[in-house]
Amino acid sequence: MVLLTTENDDGSPNLAPMSSAWALGQTIVLGLGKDGQTGHNLSRRPELVVNVPGPHLWRQVERLAGVTGRHPVPETKPAGCRYVADKFGEAGLTPRASEAVRPPRVAECGLQFEARAARVQPDSAKDFLIVEAEVLKVHADPAIVVPGTDHVEPGAWEPLIYNFRHYFGLSEELGFSYRSQTPR
Repeated sequence: MVLLTTENDDGSPNLAPMSSAWALGQTIVLGLGKDGQTGHNLSRRPELVVNVPGPHLWRQVERLAGVTGRHPVPETKPAGCRYVADKFGEAGLTPRASEAVRPPRVAECGLQFEARAARVQPDSAKDFLIVEAEVLKVHADPAIVVPGTDHVEPGAWEPLIYNFRHYFGLSEELGFSYRSQTPR
């Protein structure tokens, strides 16, 4: 699970949760809905921040799950999705200035990757957007970095995991998404 920050047409930030992300070297590959504000923003302004939350932020992430920065709300969004302009405020998260890109970082996230989208294109079925982002700058909480290196200590870092619409750390389940079809 990651939180993406991008820049809206008016210069304000957009903040969006997404669960389709993986990294290979200095490239992060993202899978986005084609009709959302994040895809709209990246097709016009390629700068973004990939913020990696820890499990303690699952409720803040879930507050973003049912909102969009796109107005009017696209018909392709799930029922009940509503427009919110200030998504940082909606989630109770803090924007922090980036160093290499315009969109802000999420202060509460232990890992943040400032990046530039090198490629934004539809998937083969044209249902989603595939984004290849080049990492320009990495920020890591010093508490999770191996002393004297630029490496994250795996035992000190626990990312938020989104597993079939349920939130987990690296251990027990923390809660579930409003879209879950298997709530407890």
